Amino acid sequence: MNARASAQHYRQTAINSAVLDASPHRLVALMLAGVRERLNLAQACIEVGDVARKGQAISEASMIIGQLDGSLDHKAGGDIAAGLASLYDYAQRRLLEGNLHNDSSKLKEVDGLFADIQEAWLAIDPERAK
Repeated sequence: MNARASAQHYRQTAINSAVLDASPHRLVALMLAGVRERLNLAQACIEVGDVARKGQAISEASMIIGQLDGSLDHKAGGDIAAGLASLYDYAQRRLLEGNLHNDSSKLKEVDGLFADIQEAWLAIDPERAK
C-alpha cells in the first residue's frame, strides 16, 4: 500500500469512528463540513483542470445535500424545514450549473450558503449549553 492509499485509509477510519460516536447534532455538523470540503476540492479541481475529480467531488457534495434534505422533519420543523428544503434544492441546481459550466463562482456561492448554515448549526450545539 503506497503512502497516499495509507493516508486515505487512515482518514476513512477516522471518519468512520467519528460518525459511530457522534450525536445526531454532531452528525449533521459532520455532513455540513463534508459538503464544504467537497466544494472546496471541486473548486481546486476546476483551477487545475481535473474534470473527473471535480465531478466526483460535486457528486459527493450533492449526495450529502440530498441526505440532509431527506433527514428534514417537515412536521416538527415547520417553516424552518421548508426553508431548508428550498435552500437545498437551490444548492443542488447551482451545483449542477457549476459542474456543467466549470463555474467555480456557483460552487463558491453554495459554499457560502453552507458556511452560514454551518455557523448557525454549531451555535445551537446542545453540548455547548451544558
